[in-house]
Amino acid sequence: MCLCCPISDRRALLGGLVALTLAGCSDNARTGRRQMAFVPDEQLARMADQAWAELKASQPVLDDPVMDERLARVAAPITAAAGRDDLKWEFVVFDAPELNAFVLPNGKVAVFRGMMDFVASDDELGAVVGHEVAHILARHPAERVSQQLAAQAGVSLAQLVFGGENGENADMIARVLGLGATYGVLLPYSRAHELEADRLGVDLMRKAGMQPQAAVRFWERMMARQARQGAPPEALSTHPADGRRLAELKIAVAGGG
Repeated sequence: MCLCCPISDRRALLGGLVALTLAGCSDNARTGRRQMAFVPDEQLARMADQAWAELKASQPVLDDPVMDERLARVAAPITAAAGRDDLKWEFVVFDAPELNAFVLPNGKVAVFRGMMDFVASDDELGAVVGHEVAHILARHPAERVSQQLAAQAGVSLAQLVFGGENGENADMIARVLGLGATYGVLLPYSRAHELEADRLGVDLMRKAGMQPQAAVRFWERMMARQARQGAPPEALSTHPADGRRLAELKIAVAGGG
């Protein structure tokens, strides 16, 4: 089946997509750059509330008051430095061995037991927490979702635009553009987000009275661990290659004096 529409409709779709993209671009004082984030933070937060509730219901939360107190103690000065009093920050240790942590757009932060065991000091834990809080300050969730929506809209639009003249190739075109959107835009932006969160996280650590150098020590140990286990190439990963990450992190730490 051929996906086609009148030329006027195609131009209208293209114009609408361009207008939506431009309208969603704004300056972010925290990052010092313009970003496309047309999905409201409030809408993402509401969606995240449900996701967080489901996560806590389905994943075991670690029953360890000492570890909970440690995470809360480290997180408190960082969230104070962040200045986002509108968010109801919550930090939970999940009982899983992975070296992982993540943040949802509503200010809910998950830190896995494996990560809590791996950090060698409160300052290293502060590097992890600062990085996750920084994602919120930089509006990375809104930007990430906006990019994904724009990429999907672009693929759908391509099917309509090219379908009339190349109906037999419409599906192939869509697949190629979809692959290009993933590896050309979405993953590189995600790597940029990680580096940006590293830099902003160092700033938060410094404001919270922590030692930013701990972030370098943390990633040096992570880098050594991943080298032993192997890691995917940067081009196919949503995280920057360790060497690049460590180099830029050292610059951020040195830049603060």
